[in-house]
Amino acid sequence: MNQSPNIKSTVGGRDSLSRTLLNGLSLDLDAQQLHKAIHEIPIGDNDEQLTQIDVHGSAGQDAVLMRLDHPIRIKMEGPLGDYAFAYNKQADIRMTGAVGNGVAEGMISGAVRVRGDAGVGAGAAMRGGTLAIYGNAGNRCGAAMRGGGVFVRGDVGDEAGVGALGGMIVIGGDAGHNLGDAMSNATVFIRGAAASFAAGVTDAPLRKREQLRLGLLLINASIRGDAKEFRRIVPVAMLEAEANERGELNPNWR
Repeated sequence: MNQSPNIKSTVGGRDSLSRTLLNGLSLDLDAQQLHKAIHEIPIGDNDEQLTQIDVHGSAGQDAVLMRLDHPIRIKMEGPLGDYAFAYNKQADIRMTGAVGNGVAEGMISGAVRVRGDAGVGAGAAMRGGTLAIYGNAGNRCGAAMRGGGVFVRGDVGDEAGVGALGGMIVIGGDAGHNLGDAMSNATVFIRGAAASFAAGVTDAPLRKREQLRLGLLLINASIRGDAKEFRRIVPVAMLEAEANERGELNPNWR
């Protein structure tokens, strides 16, 4: 069956998809069939205009739309359970409502935008892509990240960025205790206050180049704010390496 790139798709009922095509046909699918059907939607010729589907009826479910690997835009409503959109690749997902633990865990590429709060481990083990949370996030946000960016408009809990090996975390509000524990080659930008820094991380100068970079990232994530309002938090070893590359000294006047 030929499908137009202007498909209008909706999901209705728990674990079912009611997909309305331009020719008036509709299909009812369970969660597994929905996953397959999404991957069968043809890719449009215009890379900047993704085909969009609207998803309903998934409230309360765990592991919603895990392991997507298709360039498509998905709009849906929550609240959702744990591990929503984990290991996402290519898909641009825009969700309204709260999500549980592990949202976008292991994401490789694409974007996930959550207009609500997120639980523990948001964006954990990400390797790429963008996770934007327009609410608050729980403990261990961005834990074990290797790349990509996590943007949180509100506050985050304890141990944000723990074990992160790369990537960036932007916090529009405050952070809990032990920010940046065991973080290596990753950067945190925070507008508010942190209850405590982990050993081995420190405030670093926010240089003009970083202000411009952060400003563009805030715009792309649709997060309001001036980059100058943020502080940069990095591992001490990373700051020392930057200084060595520039041939600068960071004296300690004690």
